[in-house]
Amino acid sequence: MSETRWIRVTGVENIPLREGREVVIGARTLAVFNLGDRYLAVDNRCPHKQGPLADGIVTGASVVCPLHAWRVNLETGCVERPSAGNGQCVRAYATRVDDGVVSVELPIGSGEGQNEEAA
Repeated sequence: MSETRWIRVTGVENIPLREGREVVIGARTLAVFNLGDRYLAVDNRCPHKQGPLADGIVTGASVVCPLHAWRVNLETGCVERPSAGNGQCVRAYATRVDDGVVSVELPIGSGEGQNEEAA
């Protein structure tokens, strides 16, 4: 099992309810979403045509890609719709909130550099 570390990415006030924001950590671009009762994070690219998931519409615990309406589950990172997307996923990341700041758990050596608060 690889080692991980928590990276502070943005204050909770930077991600409105039921919306996502792009966060850049080194060479990695994530989409972090505020579901009201929790925050979820996935890679910010739809597995279909690499659409920016952070710009999508949140529905339940999923996001609809703004390019071609593929729906991606934010808990698992897997495509829910269309069914032709079977098996296609983006990486999902654990999140936590400490003192009003959202942190994301990333593998050590994953290319993260100085974290940038992009949200």
